[in-house]
Amino acid sequence: MKNKIFNKLATLSFLLLMYVSTISAQENKSLWLSGSPFPQKRAQVLFVGTFHFHYPGLDAHVTADRDKVDVLSASRQKQLTALVKYIEKFKPTKIAIEAVPEWEATSKLRAYKSGSHRLERDERYQLGMRIASELKLDTIYSIDDHSMVSELSKINPDYFKVLFKDYDYKSDDPYAKMYERWYKAEDSLRGKTSLLDFFKYTNSKMHHQLGHGAYLVGDFKLDNKRGADALAINWYSRNLRIFRNLQNITESSNDRILVIFGNGHGSILRQLLESSPEYEFVEFNSLK
Repeated sequence: MKNKIFNKLATLSFLLLMYVSTISAQENKSLWLSGSPFPQKRAQVLFVGTFHFHYPGLDAHVTADRDKVDVLSASRQKQLTALVKYIEKFKPTKIAIEAVPEWEATSKLRAYKSGSHRLERDERYQLGMRIASELKLDTIYSIDDHSMVSELSKINPDYFKVLFKDYDYKSDDPYAKMYERWYKAEDSLRGKTSLLDFFKYTNSKMHHQLGHGAYLVGDFKLDNKRGADALAINWYSRNLRIFRNLQNITESSNDRILVIFGNGHGSILRQLLESSPEYEFVEFNSLK
């Protein structure tokens, strides 16, 4: 009896597969025509994943002094101009940056337009405010957020103390060590290539996918699934909230939103943007 049921299911699956294969060529395109429930025109988002120009040293990987790039040097300022001009081809109508509302980005933008903050190495100034100023935008949106950890840990601090024990990005996992070697190699590469070429490399889909793997090794493998839970309520929670903040500043399908964030956020934000029916993810390398 079980074999008969299995055979019938197998036959139905085969017929369905054949049907889909037959019509996919002509029907796949028509899914996005007027009869589709999904919008053809969506708000466009250009995600620009960056290293932190001022090297605050708050990330798990800390760049050695010998590999730090001085974006205020004459040569790097020339490269920065090329990078800015390239990004401006997107013609953003809004700019969102990695800052919380308390940072008062728009107030700082007004000061920047008056001549202040020009020697700040921070990419929020060197990229975000410079582009906003050159394109005559009056607002910069702060869409960074905190994870749910700070809220939930107040309810049950003992649980969170146990959950995050040894979650310190220090691991003997060979894959974690592999990523550390990769980070160091990229630090060295950054000093040998132009900013635009480096950004094209680090904002590629492959780079985002490989970068995301760093969160799935090392501390992710802590006992009793602690690493998975810690990642979910810390890093994933933060990025989902960032995405929600992005939705809150999106007003119409005509929006063209430039998002400037540390590239560690790139993999998750890319996935969310590519999956969302509200947005069109614009590849960094596609600007002409």
